[in-house]
Amino acid sequence: MKPKLTALFALLLPFTGALHAEEPASKADDPEFVRKAALKIDTYVAGWYRQQKLPVPEVTDDATFLRRAFQVGIGRAPTTEEGLFFLELEEDDKRAQLITYLMNSQGYGSHMTNWAFDLLRVVDGTGGNRPNLQPYREWVADAMYDNMPWDEFTKKVLSTRGSLWVDGQQPVGYYLRDRGMPLDNLANSMEIFLATKMECAQCHDDPFGDTERREFYELAAFTEGQGTAGYRGLRPLMNEADTPEKRGSQFNRVVNMIRYQVLDATLTGGGNGRIRLPSDYDARDGEPGEVIGARTPFGKTTRMSEKSKGGDGREKLAEWVTTKTGEQFPSAIANRMWKRVMGRGIYEPIHSYIPAKETNLPGLMNYVAQLMVEVDYDLKAFQKILMNTKTFQFVPNPNPPKVQTGDDFHGRQLTRLSAEQVWDSLITLVSGDPDKKARRQVGNEIKVRGRAVNLGGKTMEDFTKDVLALKSEGDFRKMVDEIMKGMGKGGSKKDSGSMMMEQTVSYGGNSMVRASELPSPAPRDHLLFLFGSSDRQVVEAASNEPNVGQVLTLMNGFVQKQLVNNPNAHIYKSLKGASDPAEKIRRLYVGILNRPPRDEELSWMLDEVKISGDTQEAYSNILAALVMSSEFLFLQ
Repeated sequence: MKPKLTALFALLLPFTGALHAEEPASKADDPEFVRKAALKIDTYVAGWYRQQKLPVPEVTDDATFLRRAFQVGIGRAPTTEEGLFFLELEEDDKRAQLITYLMNSQGYGSHMTNWAFDLLRVVDGTGGNRPNLQPYREWVADAMYDNMPWDEFTKKVLSTRGSLWVDGQQPVGYYLRDRGMPLDNLANSMEIFLATKMECAQCHDDPFGDTERREFYELAAFTEGQGTAGYRGLRPLMNEADTPEKRGSQFNRVVNMIRYQVLDATLTGGGNGRIRLPSDYDARDGEPGEVIGARTPFGKTTRMSEKSKGGDGREKLAEWVTTKTGEQFPSAIANRMWKRVMGRGIYEPIHSYIPAKETNLPGLMNYVAQLMVEVDYDLKAFQKILMNTKTFQFVPNPNPPKVQTGDDFHGRQLTRLSAEQVWDSLITLVSGDPDKKARRQVGNEIKVRGRAVNLGGKTMEDFTKDVLALKSEGDFRKMVDEIMKGMGKGGSKKDSGSMMMEQTVSYGGNSMVRASELPSPAPRDHLLFLFGSSDRQVVEAASNEPNVGQVLTLMNGFVQKQLVNNPNAHIYKSLKGASDPAEKIRRLYVGILNRPPRDEELSWMLDEVKISGDTQEAYSNILAALVMSSEFLFLQ
């Protein structure tokens, strides 16, 4: 009896976590549950065909499915070895096995991290003398790798208070990212978690929606009163550090580290529950400067009194978003996941919520929202079910969608790969499976301008707690003196409990690691930026529009240097042991386009080998042609 696909992959490409048996149990681990849920989705879609009098599409071939499953599931192309294994395997359930393999791999976490970074506008820092947001970045990535339920993730992001450096409090980075812009932050929250656009209502009643300006401010009252730890006894030292004789000194650097990386990295205030209307407020339902209480604009009403400050407004907001908005919260995230897997949302645009009854296929929209609740907001389980549907496996639809406001359920539309998918596929060709490499890690060392400080083995979390407990100028001077002495000793390898200190793991822009591990946002000269990676300024700002820079970087930039002209690239190593030129060409096609060459293509490529000889140059020419092709850059 032939071994299972998962076992074969495990033998061929072992890596930590890909097939771990100790994964927390979920409904998606039950094949029968997955099968029934997928079948129910297909039943709704079949009803659409009958309603529209459309023929049911054929199921796509193995090669198209292979590429689609890898790019959708883990955001990269398969290695040559992975591709050959799947295409040559003769098992009836190999597609279901492949989906399980992908969803249990490290690559799933990386791909979801890119999605979350784009959605939440996650950046490494906010520029200038502002907090280092990398603890928050790492927390978001960990949440995706650990498959944190979406409702739990939402609550933590919206309600957490404390310090970036204290374990469990890193989600405060969501608000620190927009410090000083609480109204913009609230508008983003409504778009991210409830698919509701409200930004216009900051200044006037929304002419394109239902939100009135007063309603927006009533909602904003839940988050009003955010602050940082305050400078307290540090203020005299800050003034001293800013004097001409102290600027650039070690004293200046230490004081600024305490100020910006500890005190400013702390979020205080749980939400007052009341807010003043702006000075330019001109509607009849309020007066400029009037204090109003928090109140939700739809769903089950949640309110707070304007007569006294509360302290749990953000907790009430998080609870309302996740449990008191009816079908809207599960519908919004279900539709986002549908678009990730199927290519288009059941309703579009996905940031503008439409009740199920108003969509083109109400029964399906109702069911997927209910399914999201049934799987306990497990995004991995939900996507696994979608990928096991026949709907996901339909042949590509070459025609424009019949439904402009959503999915027409008649085959995946041709779309260009995202910048992250392009990059991750290229580095797979360069270095093989990129998910074997260590992930970025903030570390817990105390550092001043990148220089480690020895404070008796204390971590950054320990140090943060110590600083937040200081009150007087004298206490802060003692702390500054201690740090300056510690800078001369260097970092400690062990903490006070003799456990190893966590070292920082970071990657520069040109490192051969997945996009999720690179600087966020990408540098403007990086391939990711050229191919439309988000600048993290607005929600989901990525683009797949073409430009000249993309062509140039493929022709004579990164691709030529790191891949085409690199004899040590993994794709070339995969040719070793091939019996003849035809087999080498087949492996190139499977590694790059994820399919074998057609007979005519094989003939052309064999002609190239005859002209150039069975040499590296011949296969470099073939590789360059395939990577430059539209087929490499597009997903169908």
